[in-house]
Amino acid sequence: MLLPTTQAVAHHGWAWAEEELSELEGTIAEISMAPPHPALRVKAQDGRVWRVDLGNPNQTQRSGFTGDAAQVGDGITVLGNRTKEPNEAHMKAVRITVGGKQYDMYPERIKQ
Repeated sequence: MLLPTTQAVAHHGWAWAEEELSELEGTIAEISMAPPHPALRVKAQDGRVWRVDLGNPNQTQRSGFTGDAAQVGDGITVLGNRTKEPNEAHMKAVRITVGGKQYDMYPERIKQ
């Protein structure tokens, strides 16, 4: 019982991710708006497919990103925090840009 709770805490915080923001460019391969976190699969220009966690459902909706805001095949730029695991293609989005429109999941994390 303790293990799943520990994993959930680690996943939902930021401790698993690098502190520095990174940018990922690619094409949306899949969109899931299902709880606990909406997520995308993004095929990068090098062919690697990344899991991109968005904000919780309320944050994602407040950002303006809904299930019909983008489609599979759309180009996307993700600004976010990559996992500390060097062999995993996983990041948590702070901002996504689709079709020239920005959706800020965590605007307080963007240092301009």
